[in-house]
Amino acid sequence: MTSSPGSDSGIGRSGRLKSALKIAFGVLSVLFVAAYPLTVWLGLSRLSVRHVAAILLAFLIPGAAVRIWKHRSQAKQLLGLSLSAVFLIGLAMAFNDERFMRAYPVIVSAVMLAQFAWTLKSPPPMVERFARMQTNDLNAAEITYCRSVTVIWSLFFSLNGAACAVLALFGPRSAWALYTGLISYVLMGLLFAGEFVVRKYRFRHHPPQNALDRLAARIFPCRTPPADSVQQSNALSDSPEGNP
Repeated sequence: MTSSPGSDSGIGRSGRLKSALKIAFGVLSVLFVAAYPLTVWLGLSRLSVRHVAAILLAFLIPGAAVRIWKHRSQAKQLLGLSLSAVFLIGLAMAFNDERFMRAYPVIVSAVMLAQFAWTLKSPPPMVERFARMQTNDLNAAEITYCRSVTVIWSLFFSLNGAACAVLALFGPRSAWALYTGLISYVLMGLLFAGEFVVRKYRFRHHPPQNALDRLAARIFPCRTPPADSVQQSNALSDSPEGNP
């Protein structure tokens, strides 16, 4: 039994619609997290706490559902973070207190801290897991380095969470929005960039995999001698003139 062209085109349109909806909700969820502080700051400047909370929930719940459906293997972690956000925003709506909404970046930092710190007790560390996505050729020094970087990121998330908590409880709204919406991302980017430079300076033998790797290879050339020079030295050692 064969399906008609009309039914096939209908299935195709349905599949494209589902794919478009997944992409749209995925983009909205990313924008929600990135623009959350600015959204709260602008919203509270014009609307009441309850109105802003209702708007946030209208974006958060569908986006969280799509993320959990797309990443079912990480459903427990995503569900925990999403429920925490819904709970905090719900408390803000119930008690008409914006500090509950301000606490969301604290939850995000706490989740990231838990993920990185847990891998220090249950190896391999998080950074080593990322490194092994690119190559399994890691020596002892690189494994130790990955653990040290995981510790640094754990410290960053703990300090960042503490700063977000202090600003959420005691800081002015503008200072909270500035730090959580801009400064914390700048600090994260600086840490990423600094770690990248240190890694490329210390470990130069891995082949470049992207444009940044190729740029780093130009700045920090490989310390190992070229294959031609190795062959020439081997030939000299094997020749009669090279033997004592």
